[in-house]
Amino acid sequence: MSPERLALIEAFKKKSEGLEKRYEARTYKSDWVMPYRLFRPEAKGKLPLVVYLHGSGGQGDDNERQLGLGNVFGTRVWLLPENQKAHPCYVLVPQSNRGWVRYDLAKVEKGTYEMIPGPGLGVSLALEVVDALRHEFPIDDRRTYVTGQSMGGAGTWNMIATRPGFFAAAVPVCGSISKDDGTASLETPLWNFHGDSDQTVPVSCSRDRMAARRKAGGHPLSTEYAGVDHNVWEWAFTEPSLVSWVFSLQRS
Repeated sequence: MSPERLALIEAFKKKSEGLEKRYEARTYKSDWVMPYRLFRPEAKGKLPLVVYLHGSGGQGDDNERQLGLGNVFGTRVWLLPENQKAHPCYVLVPQSNRGWVRYDLAKVEKGTYEMIPGPGLGVSLALEVVDALRHEFPIDDRRTYVTGQSMGGAGTWNMIATRPGFFAAAVPVCGSISKDDGTASLETPLWNFHGDSDQTVPVSCSRDRMAARRKAGGHPLSTEYAGVDHNVWEWAFTEPSLVSWVFSLQRS
């Protein structure tokens, strides 16, 4: 919470104003329709793809909310001019109105949302979008990354469990409770973020996953910010070394 650290957040807010306008609105039709936003870089050749999964405030089907509210940090950081110059990439921001983790559909029909193990409906369809984009654009399959916050942080865990070994790196931010315990796809480099004063998703959610992943043989990075509440994404996505760390990694 130092003035220097908070200054990074304020500077990001100013530098990133208007970048959301560079996303084009698209939809993908399968068992249901998933709205999504896509940023296309100006650079040519095979380029990386970043997948960002929104938090609960981004839910819906308007193809707008996933870019707003707290999601501005995780969707705009990749588009900053200095980042596009050093690391040009595509950015996919799907929007789900069915969550990211898996629910018991029989109970959902009765108004009860009970999480069960397995691929979430939102995650499964978002992966279909990823595959469609890989065929449409020159995306480097060795450099596909996934990140998300809160509900989308849980979705990040679910996504690497659904398609183990596919992503070059994963960045879950204050991932909420789910049936994914953190031990999936151990070979995927992972940097987890959480505020230790989070009043919405207890920091124990991240600590338990980190402990389980390390016990299973993984080597995740983990950053906790002292005194930071649920809006930890403001710190995580302005962490000075995050972007360079992500793009330094690729699948073998």
